[in-house]
Amino acid sequence: MTDAAPSTPDLESMTAWRRSFHRHPELGFEEFQTSAFVAGKLAEWGYEVTTGIAGTGLVGRLRFGDGGRQLGLRAEMDALPIQEATGLPWASQIPGKMHGCGHDGHTAMLLGAAQGLAALHRRGVEWDGTLNLIFQPAEELGGAGGARRMMDEELFERFPCDAVFAMHNYPGRPVGHFYVREGAFMASSDRAVITFQGVGGHGAMPHLAVDPTVAASATVMALQSIVARNIDPQAAAVVTVGRLQAGTTYNIIPESAELELSIRALQPEVRDQLERRIREVVEGQARSFGLTHSIHYERGYPVLVNTAAETRLAVRVARKLYGADCVDDDATPLCASEDFAYMLAERPGCYLMIGNGDNGHAGGVPTGPCSVHNPSFDFNDRCLDTGAAFWVALATEFFNPTA
Repeated sequence: MTDAAPSTPDLESMTAWRRSFHRHPELGFEEFQTSAFVAGKLAEWGYEVTTGIAGTGLVGRLRFGDGGRQLGLRAEMDALPIQEATGLPWASQIPGKMHGCGHDGHTAMLLGAAQGLAALHRRGVEWDGTLNLIFQPAEELGGAGGARRMMDEELFERFPCDAVFAMHNYPGRPVGHFYVREGAFMASSDRAVITFQGVGGHGAMPHLAVDPTVAASATVMALQSIVARNIDPQAAAVVTVGRLQAGTTYNIIPESAELELSIRALQPEVRDQLERRIREVVEGQARSFGLTHSIHYERGYPVLVNTAAETRLAVRVARKLYGADCVDDDATPLCASEDFAYMLAERPGCYLMIGNGDNGHAGGVPTGPCSVHNPSFDFNDRCLDTGAAFWVALATEFFNPTA
């Protein structure tokens, strides 16, 4: 029997790939160069590659033995519309675009794991299973992004998976540490645009107008009472007014005012409650100020829910590799959102976080802690071998659970 110990991914190659992706960031559904590079490497290593899924997405498939159990591992490839400020030698060469969320690193990690697993395949490891490596476009585009579109294009009908897994870097947490929890781990993400329609007029004669800015201002305050007074204090919920827009100058009462909201929850029932109360509050405020209103409410990513058995598998693998002290299996849920939730709504699986350390940079100089979606953010290359080795070990355990 061939030795089935996990192959060690090539850190030097992964680092080169990651920095190349970082220099050449591509926004959602524009990942042509990244997708072509990934497809070429997978084909070179013996994967059956299917491109053109959700535009720039692809799947690399590798069969072991009779192809029995079917595993999906996913990484996202898209960048963000941010002007990079790190000053690093591998900084973005494309003005106004950067890998500000670490998807360059996630892609490189999964590609490194693909190389290691292909080496096991060539050595004739005695597994029975099918490996599906899912490289997804457009995670950053919200509810109409890459995961949803891949699902609409029958991803799991074309590439069946008994379980799916994905990983994201976690800024501010130690490199080599993993964070995960069973059940709800990341929030739903919805968007609402509220328009109040009044009657414009002269700023000196407000009695002849119906001022929508007053209604909008009152609504901003009233919305805060939903989380404070309608939602169970034990349940997480967020209602953020990210934009309030009205008027053109100081002495004109505008005809309309508009609010744009970000709405998040960790439970589907709380998500429904938030929408119901937002609609009621807006309707009440409009009526009280004597104007009309409209609400455009968009449901985005659902709550991301990790299933029990798959979470236990991920925890067991990480602890075998790195020790119990490096794995937090009761991590605090996050109110950020992730479109891998669409895949977990269709298949069992687990989404986990890997520590990224304090890897902010500005002008080429380390700045310490730095969140994602920030011009100073950079994925930490020290995560690459840790994450890739985890993927190889997870596949090993999944396909050969008695080893």
